[in-house]
Amino acid sequence: VGTLYKQVDPFEAKKVGAAMVAANLGKIIDERFLTAPRDTKILVYCWRGGERSLSLAHVLSRIGFDVYFAPGGYKRYRAGVLEFLRGMDKFRYHVIAGKTGCAKGKLLDALEAAGAQVIDLEVMANHRGSILGEEPGAREQPSQKMFDSRIAFKARTFDASRPVFVEGESSMIGKVQVPSTMWSGMRIADVTQLEIPMSERVKWIRAGYKHFETTETGRLLECIDVLVKRVGHERVSAWKTLVADGQWDEFVQDILENHYDAAYAAAAARSRPQEEEKAQVLFLDDTSDETYAKAA
Repeated sequence: VGTLYKQVDPFEAKKVGAAMVAANLGKIIDERFLTAPRDTKILVYCWRGGERSLSLAHVLSRIGFDVYFAPGGYKRYRAGVLEFLRGMDKFRYHVIAGKTGCAKGKLLDALEAAGAQVIDLEVMANHRGSILGEEPGAREQPSQKMFDSRIAFKARTFDASRPVFVEGESSMIGKVQVPSTMWSGMRIADVTQLEIPMSERVKWIRAGYKHFETTETGRLLECIDVLVKRVGHERVSAWKTLVADGQWDEFVQDILENHYDAAYAAAAARSRPQEEEKAQVLFLDDTSDETYAKAA
């Protein structure tokens, strides 16, 4: 229909589009909205035009649903997201840095609860930023476009005169990339370096990755195998022995000390040099809610 509209005649295209809408309306309502409650909120959009989606929106609104229509379709929406992301360097970022297992995400949650402006990139990316970072049960990360949309949606209400708190990340989180303007702002940001005792890091890691000790131990072993090129067969074999013996505290501490801490230091020196140069250290004794709320 869009091609017909552009290349032949808008009137002819509208007739074809109207026929398609009329033929599909009953099916759409039967399949998607017949059992929907009255308070259902519906967003209707096309790829780029709007004539067909406007017709559907009209019918749904006449039924009594709360209907939203996107003029210009997804194409215009995506252009708006990209335009917003190009201006992400207008914000003043404050990076929460720290080694794996320091509960940086928990501090971000506490900051947000206290009224701060926060973008949790790992939550938006559905990934914890490491080789073991897949979320349990749902390993699919969002597409780059969805990741972009989540950031833009969250940041669109932010006040540029106030800091935006983010976790110290690489430019890639799993398979999605932090917007370049945001990343450039993060690289020159103020930094708080979070530190907690090793015993607390081990407890936090075990609590967050419980699925690797129960239902997805096989997946853990697959992930460990990927590290052979970095730490060698002997180290990986030792980790697998600890896993097989159920020595989880020892395994977590060893993989932190002999892989993650070194990898974190190298990534920070390469991508985030300001962490070492200007970071203010925040040492916390434990990961309790009270401790992190007070720190925020």
